Amino acid sequence: MLIAGGANALIGVLKLVAGLLTGSSAMLAEAAHSVADTATEGLLLTALRRSARRPDRRHPFGYGKERFFWALIAAVSIFVSGAVFAIYEGVRTIVGGEAEQTLAWVAYAVLGVSFVLEGFSWLQAVRQVRNEAAAEETTFRAWLRGTDDPTVKTVFFEDSAALVGLVLAFGGVGLHQLTGSALWDGVASLLIGLLLSGVAYILGRTNKGLLIGRQANPRLVRAIADDLAARPEVDAVVDLLTMMLGTDSVLLCARLDFDGALGADDVERACVAIDADLRARFPDLAEIFLEPVPRTDETMRSRVLERYGRTFDS
Repeated sequence: MLIAGGANALIGVLKLVAGLLTGSSAMLAEAAHSVADTATEGLLLTALRRSARRPDRRHPFGYGKERFFWALIAAVSIFVSGAVFAIYEGVRTIVGGEAEQTLAWVAYAVLGVSFVLEGFSWLQAVRQVRNEAAAEETTFRAWLRGTDDPTVKTVFFEDSAALVGLVLAFGGVGLHQLTGSALWDGVASLLIGLLLSGVAYILGRTNKGLLIGRQANPRLVRAIADDLAARPEVDAVVDLLTMMLGTDSVLLCARLDFDGALGADDVERACVAIDADLRARFPDLAEIFLEPVPRTDETMRSRVLERYGRTFDS
């Protein structure tokens, strides 16, 4: 990630120089785009390091959600340092009228080099997403929608936006050169700004949901429910609550109706055994809470029906 950040910083400097030499607002917008990407890499590196800290007395559930927080800040960074400037440059160029373009070949050269470097980074991001999706036996798009790892998702969308932005900038510079009108340059800059705004919105929405407290993957929840329901000590799974504590870290609260023939000591031993078995089968479970609850409790039943639309034993 440090190498990627350094590469983005170098690309940003080249784009800035090209923008100043050519007078292209699209190139300046792309320079701002690279600044946003560089800031994002730094924030994601911070997210990885701080979220790996062990739980302590002040944070007994750990620091896993720091990854979501810093990824959210990265999304804000993309919007503030990239999208706003690009939109401003686009509007200024469109409203300001004609502007002379010089040394267009410099812009083409920088865009070409940038596309090769960003393309290599994008291919690596695609490969990582495919591997993660294959490991979870899901599709590429489904993994992106449901992943609890905002860093991988951020890198993928960031690199995808970088390639599209370069194509837009190339089009803006080329059309400006062909027509002599700076309008196309301004339109390209405006589109780059809107592109970054869209990426920032998608990433911000994802991390907002994780910070608020999103349920674990539904497939995992269903597998846990089936595992608990199959145990001889359990008559019924009354309720099952999960929340993402961090990437690959899940909090589980299970309310179970135990076999009525079990005594208090038997229930305690059953809870210990269930906890150990669940942790062995589902490594993502970081914290497990088991609560004996009768399935005939109407208040609890109504809560479950309100939340899920059905009971777990139906």
